[in-house]
Amino acid sequence: MSFLLYMPAVPGAPLNRRVQAIPRARLAGLLTLLLLSCSLPGRSLAQPLPDPLPLPQSGPPGPPVLSLPMDEQAFLAALASDQLPVLAEACQDAARFDLPGRLRQLKDRLVALRPAPQPLPVVLSNANALITCLAPEAALSVLDRYGPGPGLERQQWLTLQWRAADAGLNHRRAAEALRRLGRGERSSLEAVALPVRLRDDGNLDTRSALDVLASHLAAMGRRREAADVLLAGRLPGQVAAERLKRAVALLSDLPLAQRNALLEMALDQAAAGGAWGLAAQLLDDQQALQRLEGGDPDPARQRRLRLSRRIDDAYAEWLLRRDDPSQAERNQVLEQRLRSPREPGGHAAGEGPESLPMEPAAPSPAVPANSAEPTTP
Repeated sequence: MSFLLYMPAVPGAPLNRRVQAIPRARLAGLLTLLLLSCSLPGRSLAQPLPDPLPLPQSGPPGPPVLSLPMDEQAFLAALASDQLPVLAEACQDAARFDLPGRLRQLKDRLVALRPAPQPLPVVLSNANALITCLAPEAALSVLDRYGPGPGLERQQWLTLQWRAADAGLNHRRAAEALRRLGRGERSSLEAVALPVRLRDDGNLDTRSALDVLASHLAAMGRRREAADVLLAGRLPGQVAAERLKRAVALLSDLPLAQRNALLEMALDQAAAGGAWGLAAQLLDDQQALQRLEGGDPDPARQRRLRLSRRIDDAYAEWLLRRDDPSQAERNQVLEQRLRSPREPGGHAAGEGPESLPMEPAAPSPAVPANSAEPTTP
């Protein structure tokens, strides 16, 4: 949905600025500036940075170029500006270099700069800048000044409400915004892609609002409601299997038979989607659940053994057989197939002392090449 990436451009904003990526750990509002820059004419979310200048072919390397925050004069000029993009850029700089005094001054300026009433583009830009200033609660207060009617504006407003609440770990407000975004229909959130992370390569990761809502509810301790949200999804295959797996973990108070039935549904979906690694995890979960609740883990163990051989997971098969004396011959074959990562051919060969004992490395499960195999593990 295009509205999810909508960030309004304020009249008079300079168009010759490029927003640089900053690690999420240092700047919770980084995504704000990226999305804001993408709304300006001529910008693209995936637009690459200019190619660096070629390095000299010879000669000693020059001194490293140090990145410094804007000087005091430039900061005071930005603080006095009435342009939201200028203030947002100053917020980005202050957050990048961990300058709480400047962040506080910029937050106060942004809160007071555009008092109500304002058109929605100005409200959204103001809230965006406050998220960049690491002031998500202040962003929520600015958004509360506006009450949009139904339609695209309301979707934009609610999406930014969620972003502000999520940045501030305000799970109650975040969940409320998502419920209102879905208009009471949980399944409709499945098609809403929320921006959740900016990767180092500049691309944007998104996540279904249905899964995000479940995460907020689980963080509030509302585990049953979170599981109900996950079970409202309609997508099949691996997505359904992963949601069923999470729901089983949340529904720890359900009887064993009901949780086991959900795991069986998840196994069917994982097999239908060819997600054999996930199917292996589900069978491991099923064994653990049966042991914990006093059930019989052997059926799940036998299925896990068959799946291990099918996907050539020698390490998992060895773990399941190693305590069985009757499988000594098979265990010997499996042990010969496992190698230390420091032995010749291993991924860490030649690193560290060769005499250091290492545990056998687990090979990654592979999707079976024979598509005629049965579709259930």
